[in-house]
Amino acid sequence: MSERVAADMWFDPICPWAWITSRWLLEVERVRAVDIRFHVMSLSVLNEGRDLPEEYQALMKTGWGPVRVCIAAEQRYGTGALRNLYTALGTRIHLRSEQLTRELFTAALADAGLDPELADAADDPEFDGELRTSHEAGMRPVGTDVGTPVIHAPGPDGTPVAFFGPVVTPAPRGEAAGRLWDGVLLVAGTPGFFEIKRTREVGPIFD
Repeated sequence: MSERVAADMWFDPICPWAWITSRWLLEVERVRAVDIRFHVMSLSVLNEGRDLPEEYQALMKTGWGPVRVCIAAEQRYGTGALRNLYTALGTRIHLRSEQLTRELFTAALADAGLDPELADAADDPEFDGELRTSHEAGMRPVGTDVGTPVIHAPGPDGTPVAFFGPVVTPAPRGEAAGRLWDGVLLVAGTPGFFEIKRTREVGPIFD
């Protein structure tokens, strides 16, 4: 059997595309010798000072809450706690279309087996320093022209690679998930490779 390796994903809980990618990565764990570790980035941090449409500005304002809660949970319980908390938050935000309120954060924390009182962090800028540190760690290798998901992983020859994406919907399952993983690492590990893209014609498909 292949020795298992670690790969890291940076997510913002409000991004539906990152959510789908995260579900794909959990499937990759089943079919490849990869263990996924989750970390927090912030679209609100990424978009500070940018000229954005009014509707997106409003989303970025409310987007501080869930990432602060994630950082508070990570500080209390360790990085491993983010896996279940992200699943709990994503289920409520993306599958159930719940609003980004303290009630959502409290319920998601309880779903993940964490202290519901950590929902207080949503309105507390005390957590922003650590949030920015986590965000910077994820974004530094890929730059600021991308958002989330960001993945850091060992390339085909073991050399670390980092990239934005993949943006895919719905999340591939079974061996299809593994083949996509193999292909993404192949192109990401090619020196000088930067981008492959086509027009997105469908919205997020949650299954």
